[in-house]
Amino acid sequence: MKNRSLFVQSLSAQIFCGLLIAVASLALSSCHSAEYYYYKFPQYTFANRPKPPSKLAQRVMVSFTANGTQGGLQILDAKRDIRSNIQNTIPTFPVAGYSSGYPNMIFNFPEQVHGYVYSKTDGSLQIIDYSKESQSGSAGKFPGSPSIAIPPTFTHYYAAAEAAGQLVVVDNTTGSSYGLNLPDIDKVSVNQGDTVVLAMVRNSNLIYRLVKLNSNQFPTAMQAIQSTGAADCQPVNLPVYCIVPVNPGGSASNFDRPVGAYFSLDGSTAYILNCGPECGGTTASLTLLRTGVLNVNTIPTSTPDNSAFISNVPVPGGVTVALSDATTLYVAGQQQMPDGLFTGYLSTVDLAAAANSPSTAVTGKYPISDGNHSKLLFADDNTLWIGSQFCATGERQKLGQNYNCLTRFDRGAKTAQIIPNVTPGGATTVAYPNTNQNLYYYGDLTGLCWVQNFHKIYTAYGGQVHAFNTADGSEIDNQFITVQGTALDVAYLDAITNADN
Repeated sequence: MKNRSLFVQSLSAQIFCGLLIAVASLALSSCHSAEYYYYKFPQYTFANRPKPPSKLAQRVMVSFTANGTQGGLQILDAKRDIRSNIQNTIPTFPVAGYSSGYPNMIFNFPEQVHGYVYSKTDGSLQIIDYSKESQSGSAGKFPGSPSIAIPPTFTHYYAAAEAAGQLVVVDNTTGSSYGLNLPDIDKVSVNQGDTVVLAMVRNSNLIYRLVKLNSNQFPTAMQAIQSTGAADCQPVNLPVYCIVPVNPGGSASNFDRPVGAYFSLDGSTAYILNCGPECGGTTASLTLLRTGVLNVNTIPTSTPDNSAFISNVPVPGGVTVALSDATTLYVAGQQQMPDGLFTGYLSTVDLAAAANSPSTAVTGKYPISDGNHSKLLFADDNTLWIGSQFCATGERQKLGQNYNCLTRFDRGAKTAQIIPNVTPGGATTVAYPNTNQNLYYYGDLTGLCWVQNFHKIYTAYGGQVHAFNTADGSEIDNQFITVQGTALDVAYLDAITNADN
């Protein structure tokens, strides 16, 4: 009987242990199943992109600063609008290895599965590997550069080093760097093919282009370049690069406080963005130039060289940023009012008419947010989104109208709506106030990205992350996508093409 009792006890213990193991296995299996269900990738990912460590398929990267000297990058789940995983076992997804103090500019290249982040405080340009979600090296340092241009070929990096008064060229094909002297330079633009590089000078009507020399072109090429009034050539003894003026003087120049260049989708035309009165000039306009003449390998032969000029299109509504859909060029800027203040407009320009009939090229003009417009982005639901900064100092604020810095434009209905849709002092307030608790104004729009095919956009708006539905402009609850610190920029890492950012 005693042996029988021991046998029963042993059997009971074995059964109990078995049940414990089964329960534990079931729990582990459930966790694994949940993770697999929520973060399942297709067998063949788009363009054979690697599965990232976060297991997030729709990622928005946010750059932020904690106090101006300490900053970082954080990845959000833009499909579910959360900053953690669905099980809440991983609270945040930081980009490993990145710690620069003020990462105010993201250059996003989803086709190449990496990007670059520039930090204003230390001038560093860091490379971010999207597949590893980590910093993967440095592209160099460009202190005091308000403008950086990176072509998708990555053969060069260009920076308008305003503090040093130089156009900096990093030639990745040779591993060499050059600093070409150009006092007060503040903008640099490059086309997709990395064959046209243009530089603008603050508070002037001058534009310069980059010219590359080969050793077999001396001395004839140098004599031609020097005759055009080249600003600088480097190195001095055996120049490799020079910067020469584009249409210097003459009636054909038509530049009026140029602040940038937008290149046509077919690559044949450069649209110079003339800021005009908004930047202390006379007339806002677009100047169309032939890119073939501006090619870095084309040596100028005359002074002034007007051969690039096509036409000039006056744009009364103002010009600081542009975006094309191949037939229409959308242009945003500000127009000066009789009281001296400025107010924002979006203008539509017919591209066919721009070259042949400039006076009839502007086909529409629509009121939008005030401020310095720097962001234009197509998105779902046939919408165009416009972002600006310093919106509280314009005509709208004076008149007691909605003066927020984001505009949703319906391209079909041709109607504009300032987002969020609130009137100062009214009953409707912003949905998710920032830390300053302003109920009617979010602040500067410094980052904008389209979460493609999910009918939403993400923004760095007033120093925090805000997301909006493209269908109607309504705001998505942002309590689970805010970051600790001041949000500076955003980028959608999983876009189908570079053009979606």
